Amino acid sequence: MAILSVGCSVKPINEKVAVIEAQLRKANTYWQSNKPAEVNAFWDNAAYHTGNMAMYELIGDTAFLNYTIRWAEHNNYQGATSTNKEEWKHYPYGEGQDFVLFGDWQICFQTYLDLYRLGKVGKDGVARAEEVMSYEVSTERNDYWWWADGLYMVMPVMTKMYLYSGDEVYLEKLDQYLAYSDSIMYDSEAGLYYRDAKYVYPKHKSVNEKKDFWARGDGWVFAAYAKILSDMPDDWKYRAKYEARYRDMAKAIKACQQEEGHWTRSLLDAEHAPGYETSGTAFFTFGFYWGINNGYLTAEEYLPVAEKGWNYLSTVALQQDGRIGYVQPIGERAIPGQTVNSNSTANFGVGAFLLAGTEAIRYYSQK
Repeated sequence: MAILSVGCSVKPINEKVAVIEAQLRKANTYWQSNKPAEVNAFWDNAAYHTGNMAMYELIGDTAFLNYTIRWAEHNNYQGATSTNKEEWKHYPYGEGQDFVLFGDWQICFQTYLDLYRLGKVGKDGVARAEEVMSYEVSTERNDYWWWADGLYMVMPVMTKMYLYSGDEVYLEKLDQYLAYSDSIMYDSEAGLYYRDAKYVYPKHKSVNEKKDFWARGDGWVFAAYAKILSDMPDDWKYRAKYEARYRDMAKAIKACQQEEGHWTRSLLDAEHAPGYETSGTAFFTFGFYWGINNGYLTAEEYLPVAEKGWNYLSTVALQQDGRIGYVQPIGERAIPGQTVNSNSTANFGVGAFLLAGTEAIRYYSQK
């Protein structure tokens, strides 16, 4: 009989769980066998590790964990490395070591904090996260999260820093920073986020003159809400607001799922950039299973959505050799005519696939 290791416990699992676990192992083994762990801590690599850590916490295979530890050690448990606070910046986009306050260099802190929580690294492993984030929340700025992706990169860092430190300033600043983000890129009518202020309707439109919401962008956000709701206190004064936003997004995202189970790159205009896309679909699928598992969404209404999403991910996106295909390349919008096929893969897409599969396992493990 197949087994699932959760922490230190081992228990029998049903056939569906065994199948999904095998699919996750296939995809993750392919990635780790073909890609070195010793790469930088920028967002795309770090996003993979959020999925790898979720899989490790559920399945307990130290081989997967060791890959993340090698990556973290290679980066000395840091993001951007500048030590001169006067040159630290967060805007506009930048990959330099002075972009310490830019979320794409902060997402790695999620994994370092998780490694600390699990007892896999000492306080030296979170020293840089504490230095950077404590400085950031001490400033008067509130415009740090100016693009949708940034909500996944950093909102979970804020709740994890709260759990680590016990300091509610991280929750208060999360709320302030998100208020700014909402003011420039949230569309309350649609219940979705534009990628950033450049894409707000009617300044920007899809090919059919519709609002253009980028699937991966909203995937980042939807997954971020799930992750922070997992970590924030049940009695926090603003929690109900976050639960409501998560449910509003779930309703909006459900409405634009394609019959084959995926979501197209432009959520409300399937003709803008038609065809399969895996990264957004995986983040959405993760978010739906998470909501069902945690009582925020009813299985009656949302399980068919999650199951269609996972069916796409496990039968179309997952290739015979373990590669995760149909991942839109790095970018910031749905691009008409852009080629996305079974050979299109990326680290962040694999991470999203792992997140979705772990939540699917949690659901079916209860059956």
